Amino acid sequence: MTTTTPQPAQSPQPDPQLGAAVKAADRAHVFHSWSAQELIDPLPVAGAEGSYFWDFEGNRYLDFTSGLVFTNIGYQHPKVVAAIQEQAGKLATFAPAFAIEARSEAARLIAERTPGDLDKIFFTNGGADAVEHAVRMARVHTGRPKILSAYRSYHGGTATAINVTGDPRRWASDTGTAGVTHFWAPFLYRSPFHSDSEAQECARALQHLEDTIVFEGASTVAAIVLETIPGTAGIMVPPPGYLAGVREICDRYGIVFVLDEVMAGFGRTGAWFAADHFDVVPDLLTFAKGVNSGYVPLGGVAISGAVAETFAKKPYPGGLTYSGHPLACGAAVATINAMEEEGMIEHTARIGADVIGPALHEMAARHPSVGEVRGLGAFWALELVRDRETREPLVPYNASGAAAAPMGAFAAAAKKNGVWPFVNMNRTHVVPACNISEAEAKEGLAALDDALTTADEHTV
Repeated sequence: MTTTTPQPAQSPQPDPQLGAAVKAADRAHVFHSWSAQELIDPLPVAGAEGSYFWDFEGNRYLDFTSGLVFTNIGYQHPKVVAAIQEQAGKLATFAPAFAIEARSEAARLIAERTPGDLDKIFFTNGGADAVEHAVRMARVHTGRPKILSAYRSYHGGTATAINVTGDPRRWASDTGTAGVTHFWAPFLYRSPFHSDSEAQECARALQHLEDTIVFEGASTVAAIVLETIPGTAGIMVPPPGYLAGVREICDRYGIVFVLDEVMAGFGRTGAWFAADHFDVVPDLLTFAKGVNSGYVPLGGVAISGAVAETFAKKPYPGGLTYSGHPLACGAAVATINAMEEEGMIEHTARIGADVIGPALHEMAARHPSVGEVRGLGAFWALELVRDRETREPLVPYNASGAAAAPMGAFAAAAKKNGVWPFVNMNRTHVVPACNISEAEAKEGLAALDDALTTADEHTV
């Protein structure tokens, strides 16, 4: 079936006075994540529907961020809103130790779509605690302490997940005692292995990973945790054979293979899970975000038979008060069913291959600020550079303040054109709702195309 995108409602009459009150209360009382509190200027949002949101001044934006890459079915999808309302009327909440219809059905639908034998589902409240519990399961299952993860990665903001994270958000909380070792995953455009082909990058990255395991002591390594396709760190699609190679290394050394699909899962890449593109089955798979489009917080771990067997007669040492919350699970059931009924997976694959990808590659040919285009489905990144020859980033790594100004100017130009962009370091990611229409996608891409002229001004 062809997917249907909810048509954006006309934004209500502007109400600047209410917007000012919302802003004032936010500034007085809300403590925002990842921010210097006095240096931010949050936009008061009045409403959202489909692929759009609007402010109290009457300005409407096409959301090319999907929130934080989680509104895979767009805002206010009527089927999911109705399911939440129905579940609230039937059973708004209940403790996790009981068998609840919404929880059971959500687990069944997820297990039907995960690869291989990942048939047991442990529910969490989001992606970070899903990673926390996957790591705990791996450590208990193997009796080993260490976790290996990639430098260009993000796995969440909780205590273990932030140490597993490889990007700079880890630095302030890195205690050095969490038992995590980082390694370089493949990324041909900025290869740490001086490779000149995908095959070479794959082989050298796998050798580097195995060397890291050997020197860390294979008998001490519980798990390798990888984003199937890294998200915030740059949407680097792994080269053919890499994930299969990691799977083989894990099998050889008795290491649990964890794939983090918090961002890439549930249709984002044009498949139910990004692992489907690579024909690889991990031992544990973490999910959140797109499982119910973030309408009610939900995450989880899909568990293989071998790991689940460890806890068949031995208690699992972990749990959450809201594990499998009925409202969240009801939203997940409605989301998965809507994605299936409306053909969103197929639609995402098609719009990525036929609309978004070609348009971004065409932009790259015209804009000297675009160094590389990467992605699948509704999951793309433009690597912005000052110099295509040297590949110098448009702004320095982890830049802030004046050093980050060129990316700020690009973002401002996009917003002026009516598109809210996803900007991180020297990249802009194109991550709209998976059911964005072709016309909406073209509208947003044209706005980005125009905004890139601002980035071009900073090239050499």
